[in-house]
Amino acid sequence: MGRLVLFLTIIVFFAFSFFSEVESARFRVINKCRHPIWPGLLSGATSPPLPTTGFLLNAGRSRTITIPRSWSGRIWARTLCGQDSDGKFSCVTADCGSGKVECGGGGAKPPATLAEFTLNGADGLDFYDVSLVDGYNLPMLIVAQGGTRGGCSATGCLVDLNGACPSDLRVARGNGTKSGRGGGVACRSACEAFGDPRYCCSEAYSTPDTCGPSAYSLYFKHACPRAYSYAYDDKTSTYTCASANYLIIFCPLPYTSQKVLGARKDGVPLPLVNKTMMYLSRPHSGSSSSSGPTRTQSIVAYVVAIAADSEAQS
Repeated sequence: MGRLVLFLTIIVFFAFSFFSEVESARFRVINKCRHPIWPGLLSGATSPPLPTTGFLLNAGRSRTITIPRSWSGRIWARTLCGQDSDGKFSCVTADCGSGKVECGGGGAKPPATLAEFTLNGADGLDFYDVSLVDGYNLPMLIVAQGGTRGGCSATGCLVDLNGACPSDLRVARGNGTKSGRGGGVACRSACEAFGDPRYCCSEAYSTPDTCGPSAYSLYFKHACPRAYSYAYDDKTSTYTCASANYLIIFCPLPYTSQKVLGARKDGVPLPLVNKTMMYLSRPHSGSSSSSGPTRTQSIVAYVVAIAADSEAQS
């Protein structure tokens, strides 16, 4: 009798393990940056807990996380992190405010490049995107693997936007802004920088009809055509796949994976990366003193000039 109970216990254990694996996705987080990062994870209100909410990932290393198929949430990377004299952990960009490496339910403080997921949503599809709505701190790429339905396309922002971030949006290493030439570690959204409802798609501008792309969001969109650039940028920024596992790559190399760049099945006529924006790490030399329409026109002219100059160099 004892042997039978032991046998049944083993069978139940392996069956549970098997079905748990089937009902889970594998997210492999990869650091291609030349410096360490501290990925953070935030689950939606109704999502099951994850085995980790934050960890250190050194340059060139990866970590695979098992994610429940019913999960929704965000993944991002913190940079320039360390402990103060009291042992409190904090980061210059995308800090989650927990005072620890684990975020414990805290979200990324803008600006931060975000990977957003809703697994097993409508029609059993996963919905995913890379969002610059809360600003930008690192290049990021999402690659779906082994999906059975949906477009399963790669998406992300492969361009380093920090060096050429408009001065009104730039964040310096010491958490300051408008740091002059170069030195940027993140690029704020216009909503965070100015708090204007027109940029935040709030108050009288809270619908798709009243809130369109701004000159600032177009700066992000031109460089990263598939990333969310403002709140209602859904049509060209949300991607789907069923029963897939995912690679989330920080600081991917734009030209090293033509196979990934060309493996689009969803028919969206947008490149994953705008090759005319590959030289955006040059310092921005424009003035930060202009305002209103003059500032908007200067940002548009700046984007066009950078694109044209880069096209000539490529």
